[in-house]
Amino acid sequence: MPPEDAHVPTRIEQHDARTLAIGWADGGESLIDVRALRLACACANCVDEWSGDPLLDPSEVPADVAPQGIQSVGRYAIQIQWSDGHDTGIYPFERLRGLADDGLLAPLD
Repeated sequence: MPPEDAHVPTRIEQHDARTLAIGWADGGESLIDVRALRLACACANCVDEWSGDPLLDPSEVPADVAPQGIQSVGRYAIQIQWSDGHDTGIYPFERLRGLADDGLLAPLD
């Protein structure tokens, strides 16, 4: 299987109230904590575009933040509408897989 298949999701679904499950074309599975995913948003409202410094104050994100809607962005990403009103972040599949594989978002072993 080509390496780029590692970044192609075959399913994205709510696993439970706090976790998204992603199945990948290469057979991998990831469980992603939704609050950790919200805190990992890299949009211009959450990260300074020039310096890369974080702008999002984690203390301002509710502990029970959750996705209210998920839509695809082309064939490369998802955009999430969050219960805290945030909806400008785009999560490219490659970045989602990288965050999960790096253990930052609770990957399934």
